[in-house]
Amino acid sequence: RLRLHDGKLIKDRRYHLRTYPNCFVAKELTDWLIDRKEAPDRETGIRLMQKLMDHYIIHHVCDEHSDYKDAKLLYRFRKDDGTFPLSKDVKVFMRGQSLYEKLVSVEESILKVREENSVKYQRTFLGREMIDWLVQEGEVENRKEAVELGRVLLEHGIIQHVSNRHHFFDSDILYQFWINFRRRRRLTELLNENSPRTLSESPDSPFCLRKLNPDPGNTSFLSVQTNKEIKIVSAVRRSSITSLAGNSNPYFSTTPVLVFPPVAECNPKSVLKRPVTNEELLSPGAPYIKKTLTIVGDAVGWGFVVRGGRPCHIQAVDPGGPAAAAGMKVCQFVFSVNGVYVLHLDYQTISSLIMTGPRTLVMEVMEGIE
Repeated sequence: RLRLHDGKLIKDRRYHLRTYPNCFVAKELTDWLIDRKEAPDRETGIRLMQKLMDHYIIHHVCDEHSDYKDAKLLYRFRKDDGTFPLSKDVKVFMRGQSLYEKLVSVEESILKVREENSVKYQRTFLGREMIDWLVQEGEVENRKEAVELGRVLLEHGIIQHVSNRHHFFDSDILYQFWINFRRRRRLTELLNENSPRTLSESPDSPFCLRKLNPDPGNTSFLSVQTNKEIKIVSAVRRSSITSLAGNSNPYFSTTPVLVFPPVAECNPKSVLKRPVTNEELLSPGAPYIKKTLTIVGDAVGWGFVVRGGRPCHIQAVDPGGPAAAAGMKVCQFVFSVNGVYVLHLDYQTISSLIMTGPRTLVMEVMEGIE
């Protein structure tokens, strides 16, 4: 955006006797992306700008087009007209960036290269050190508030435990900034932002910000009651409305309306012998082992049921489904989904995260040692 202002591509433009301030012509911008080698071709340039539209960064000046057209149409950055949404996610990201810049600009910074289990990590700090620094610098009022801030930063993917095993605590546990805010970036990285492999292999990516508690929305996740003997459960398997109704046609012509039953009806008896807390799972020496499962969904989904919350557990597994083939078992606890830490989430949010993700599902689960 700033480069476009400097290059005079963003300026006041007149169209049909009306002046539109601070806007750019889509076709000119596509040319600029190719000339500056930000995009290899026009198709990629269009995809990049569509990403910015999808993330509410740019929009058509009259909001008459919801997609980016490579034509003589006027678009504008939302920061230039005051419509950029400062959501909680954006505010957390900006707070994380501010803290990072402050930390790297001071002498004797707490951010250092440290080693744990013979592995070196960049931009690391101890939880206790970060809390001391936040209180000392007046970023927070007290240690409790500092812990809360650290947890928010971790849940939004800005910091993480170096081996992604712990939430944020006031202790000598080692954490690191997951995002290197100062690295030179290219727009083409936007096109890889939804790839879990890209995120795990490129921790410096500026687009790896991932909210660990996504806002619930409409998904294809269904809660169904197949007969009177089986209670309603939340099964992580895709199903079509018509197949549930007994129609063999796997397609439907109208958009399904998802109706979730009342909580009282959607609460089958847990398969767990007793409640288990996150603290118990994560405490040193706890009798649990972590396993990574790669589950490739079939035509109807993945074949398991998630229940509970904070932590969630596997309530049921379809013996003939992909999850069972990958090694999933009843009573395992869900630690992460596609690289996202989820121990603190409820089953509805985790189900939404799974259903809106890729077909190949990578899950970390914690299993009790017998």
